[in-house]
Order: sequence, then C-alpha cells, then structure tokens
Amino acid sequence: MSQYFEVHPDNPQPRLLKQAVQILHGGGVVAIPTDSSYALVCHLDDKAAAEALRRIRGVDDKHHLTLLCRDLSELASYARVDNRQYRLLKLGTPGPFTFILEATKEVPRRLSHPSRRTIGLRVPDHAVTQALLEQLGQPLIATTLIAPGESEPMNEPQEIRERFQKLLGAVVDAGACPMQPTTVVDLSGDTPALVRAGRGDPSLLGLALEAD
Repeated sequence: MSQYFEVHPDNPQPRLLKQAVQILHGGGVVAIPTDSSYALVCHLDDKAAAEALRRIRGVDDKHHLTLLCRDLSELASYARVDNRQYRLLKLGTPGPFTFILEATKEVPRRLSHPSRRTIGLRVPDHAVTQALLEQLGQPLIATTLIAPGESEPMNEPQEIRERFQKLLGAVVDAGACPMQPTTVVDLSGDTPALVRAGRGDPSLLGLALEAD
C-alpha cells in the first residue's frame, strides 16, 4: 500500500517530504508533481527501482528516462555542455523543457540511450519538486506518469494512488498539474533541434514552433 502525502503546492511541509525521500532511499518509486504533469521518480543509483519504474510505466529500456536536477550546476555532472549549449540551458531553466545532451560517464549506462549515449535532463520549476530534490541532495530518475496503454498523463493524485497503490512507494499530492508535456530540445547535435513542442515556449530558445 503506497503512502499518501498531501503537501502545500508552494510551501511543502519538510516533514512529509523527508518521509518521501526515505521511501526513495529505500528503493521505492514515487509519484510527484512537476511543472508539466505528474511524474514517476526513483533514486538515481538504484537499478531495481529504475526497472520497477519502467514496468509501472509500461516502457522498455529504449525509452528515454529523464534526470530531474535542481539547477544547472548539478546538471553539469551528468552531461557534456559547451558554452553554446549552456546559454540555451540558462534560457530554459528552470522550466518545462527537457534537454537531450551527451551523457558523461557519471550517468549509469542503463539510463542513457542504448545507441546514442545521450540523456534527457531537466530543471523543473515547481516548488515541491525543487524541495524534494534539495532534501534528497541528488537528481532523480523520472518519467511522465502515463498509464500503460494511454496517451495522456494522469493528473489526479487520488486516482494515481488507487490505480498504482500496490506498485508505488508513495504519492505526493500537491494538487493538479498543468497536464502538458515538456518541450523536448535535442542539443546533442551540431544545431539545436525541437523534438517535441510542449508547455515550454520554443521561441525562448530561439527555436521555431515546428518539431522535426
């Protein structure tokens, strides 16, 4: 049975987040709010938890998982970033953008793309997500919480709990999220490429609205 933490969306209670962090340290998969939609997250260094997260989401090892980072200084440990890329990252963080970058050796091989050695990274602009990352002290593995066989993210915390209560360690309820996916930008090539237009405005990064 998953635990259920109702937290304030702007000033989350540290005591409840600490309990959620303990569950993550113990290998649990947790549903949390972000600035785009609810996400499934687990500990970066826990292979079994990452595999459980994929099973719950219904995706295989070719599906790109994302690293949620507190800020750009944390991101630099996991991705190779040059000055041009860094300028774009500064424009889009924190915010509802996912950036595909070349992974460093710090990234467990199971998390990077099997053929390209890239990783999706993002810095969310949500008080609860940021507070959780701060308490944890390192990035989280994440994927959008879309139930297997469905196309839209789940957005009702009670419904998430009812559907996945035997599979999740906890649900962190901070109310509804925007229900729009992140904008995905591939920075691993010579020029930035818009992969998916979502909640983040591509024009902030000087990109056209059409995805490749």
